[in-house]
Amino acid sequence: QVQLVESGGGLVQPGGSLRLSCAASGRTFSRYTMGWFRQGPGKEREFVAAISWSSWIGSRTYYAESVKGRFTISRDNDENTVYLQMNSVKAEDTAVYYCAAGGGPSPAVAATYDYWGQGTQVTVSS
Repeated sequence: QVQLVESGGGLVQPGGSLRLSCAASGRTFSRYTMGWFRQGPGKEREFVAAISWSSWIGSRTYYAESVKGRFTISRDNDENTVYLQMNSVKAEDTAVYYCAAGGGPSPAVAATYDYWGQGTQVTVSS
């Protein structure tokens, strides 16, 4: 079992920055692909970013087109934590952001993930 706890959400102005964190329990964190998804008001849950890791390749990242160049996902395997640095945020980034852990072959697909956090609200507004 893996428990995930997100933090760092809040209110941010358009063009501003925010960093989300997701702390994971367990000793096998490095084996999991970690993902961030979001669900905006009245919208379906959508993929934001993911990061995998292996001892021979290192980290590999994946991004939705809508956040590429603005958001950066990273992980600290020693701290069992994954981060989402959000820069140049827009009103359309407003959503509940969920952290997820899984081991499947499709990092952008929600069904890949076995464990989910409770979510953290991000609101972009002036």
